Amino acid sequence: MKLLFKQRLFSWFDSYDIYDEAGDTAYIVRGKMAWGHRFDIFDRYDQYVGRVKEKMLRMLPSFEFSIGEQPIGEIRKELTFLRPKYTLRYNGWTVSGNMMGWDYQIFDASGARAAAVSKQLFRMTDTYIIDIPDPQNALTALMIVLSIDAANCTR
Repeated sequence: MKLLFKQRLFSWFDSYDIYDEAGDTAYIVRGKMAWGHRFDIFDRYDQYVGRVKEKMLRMLPSFEFSIGEQPIGEIRKELTFLRPKYTLRYNGWTVSGNMMGWDYQIFDASGARAAAVSKQLFRMTDTYIIDIPDPQNALTALMIVLSIDAANCTR
């Protein structure tokens, strides 16, 4: 399954449309006014399914993600000098690659690829392709990509 993650061109807060391979809306992400980044995620039927929220008063960006109202994990940017690095706390998953927003992969606890993310260059807004082998991982992968994109824009 592939998702096209596309930031809306004229939105007051960060909002995104997420399309499936057929070009149909898979998710709608609505940025909310909050202290720090907050994204509410809705399915194609406009039903609330999850949230990504920045944890404030941290030296480096940190985000908690929830399915419904239940927190399931978090991702935290680490202090490094050459390349951004993130610690992911979700079922043993890890993130590696170029997290400056270009190309990276997300691996599950067994080391299998849960998602591959690539940024489309020369676009008016942030646009990513998220390749997800197991569609059950789509929402979690989307939340991780939202977190990394927001962390790269934060500081």
